[in-house]
Amino acid sequence: MADAFTTRTIDITTGSTETVYDLTSACAAFLREAAHGRDGLLNVFVPHATAGVAVIETGAGSDEDLLAALHDLLPADNRWRHRHGSPGHGRDHVLPALVPPHATLPVIGGQLELGTWQSVVLVDTNVDNPRRQVRLSFLG
Repeated sequence: MADAFTTRTIDITTGSTETVYDLTSACAAFLREAAHGRDGLLNVFVPHATAGVAVIETGAGSDEDLLAALHDLLPADNRWRHRHGSPGHGRDHVLPALVPPHATLPVIGGQLELGTWQSVVLVDTNVDNPRRQVRLSFLG
């Protein structure tokens, strides 16, 4: 089983602004070391209560559109019962219900099998926590 399952945690600095952080190259680098050309599954997991993982197009405005949509759905105001942190921080705790903290993706021949314009991203609206961890796990 040790050869079939490999996991690693990477540290990400997201800064003090809402962020869509592209993890695709980190996933590919991990798979080069872990998959050894095998087919399997990559699980990407964020062990935080205020961040999520998504598969979207990046670089053409979709990342900004995602943050704008989340801001419309989850405004950073005082409506939230969860009130510690920056104003509106309670919305950050609702985010994982809309953008889950995990994604499981196919790996074929040791490479992440994404569509042409798809990227794996960390979605982080919590400006109070600039440091995140992401766990990458390969099963194959």
